[in-house]
Amino acid sequence: MPDFEIFRGNTKTLLKNFKHDNIIFVYLILVAIVIGIIIASSIMFYLNQQNSEVIQSGVFIKGINVSGLTKQEATDLVTTEITSQMHDHIELTYKNYNYYVEIEQIGAKFDIEASVNYAYNLAKTGNFFSDLKQYISILMTNIDIEPILVYNDEALTSYLEIIETNLPDQLQQYGYYIDENDLIITNGVNGAGIKIDELKPMILDAIQDISYSKSYIQIPTYTKYPEPINVDAIHDDIYREAENAYFTTEPYAVFADVIGVDFDVEKAKSIIEENPELEEYKISLDYTNPEITVNDLGKEAFPDLLASYSTKYATSNVDRTTNLRLAASKIDGKVVMPGEIFSYNKVVGKRTIAAGYKEAAIYQDGGVTNGLGGGICQISTTLYNAVIAANMEIETRRNHMFVPSYSDAGKDATVVWGSTDFKFKNRREYPIKIEASVSGGVARINIYGLLTNDEYDISIDTKTVKSTDKTLVVESYRAYRRNGELIKRDKLYTDTYKKH
Repeated sequence: MPDFEIFRGNTKTLLKNFKHDNIIFVYLILVAIVIGIIIASSIMFYLNQQNSEVIQSGVFIKGINVSGLTKQEATDLVTTEITSQMHDHIELTYKNYNYYVEIEQIGAKFDIEASVNYAYNLAKTGNFFSDLKQYISILMTNIDIEPILVYNDEALTSYLEIIETNLPDQLQQYGYYIDENDLIITNGVNGAGIKIDELKPMILDAIQDISYSKSYIQIPTYTKYPEPINVDAIHDDIYREAENAYFTTEPYAVFADVIGVDFDVEKAKSIIEENPELEEYKISLDYTNPEITVNDLGKEAFPDLLASYSTKYATSNVDRTTNLRLAASKIDGKVVMPGEIFSYNKVVGKRTIAAGYKEAAIYQDGGVTNGLGGGICQISTTLYNAVIAANMEIETRRNHMFVPSYSDAGKDATVVWGSTDFKFKNRREYPIKIEASVSGGVARINIYGLLTNDEYDISIDTKTVKSTDKTLVVESYRAYRRNGELIKRDKLYTDTYKKH
């Protein structure tokens, strides 16, 4: 009997162990099946993902959902959405003045194609585990790709430099000019400079955030200090030995007269050192006149009219007309030798009450106001067009903030004493002589010299690039014609004007 009980107990234990082993076995089989399904599914995902023609779910580009789209569909959608939200300019502010940076002119745009390519290639690296991990991560948390902003850094820098020249409190370097028997040296004045390296990222960040149109960017500035007056450099520049003028016909050549000019350098330094804060200093000049001048040579020395240009003015504005005549009288008769650079500010001099200039309308501080010497930019503009027609090389020229009444956009040249000059170089083989007159409502510049066999009819052609309710952008070209037929065109400038 005891043996039987023992046998029965062993049998129950064996059955229990058998059932337990079967459960484990079944469990392992189920686990293996699940793992197999997961592996199979993962492999299927991997193959499908690698061969998919669309972007995976959970992908955004600049907040725009591109999930399930082809590359072309995503490109079209993102381009349309961004274009509809972007505005055409950034608005900058300094004190009470506003300035605009044109997005198109600085070539700013988002690299949408690169962003779409990046989105399309997500979870498609070719590494099974890496792709699977990235795919699941994007599904769970989403990803928003920020397109790279590309722009023309040189154009942006140039644009900000132009804005800097139009700030209300501009830096003025020391300058000098000759007023009859005196050398007038003007002291420099501190001014505001734009922190361009600081402003650039502010502008780019504003463009990157396409809600920028609702805000202004305050222009960061710093104080710019003028260079100290260099009396020795001024002396080296104006000192001349007296020389007689003459010309030859075979070969043709004109040699301008030179008036001997000198001044006491040490005395000038002493005057400036004793009064360093004065606005200007008057230094007596010693002249030695030549016996024969260019004017004594007569028309034979400058036989041909190379170019002529005129602008109209209102004779009823007496003070402005006075300013035009004063500026023109300084230019009239000026001879520019081959290779010589003509500076408008140096020839015309500072516009002062003592020099006879009157108050008239000028463009200043982003608007129109009355200022001493108002109107003389009409003479610089007239001269600019004439020297273009005479095929001179332009060294320095800036357009006005607004399109002036006497000139078309792209054909003007503004001047401001101490900061903005108009300069050109005589690149012809022979000297030229400028005749300037202001009479009967017409300001005229004639340029005389010697015509050669390869002359063109030259003028300025302009093209409007963009026009909005706030700004006008114009390109100008030097156009060469013969018998009315356009031969070639050279790009001159791209000018931006503020509209009234």
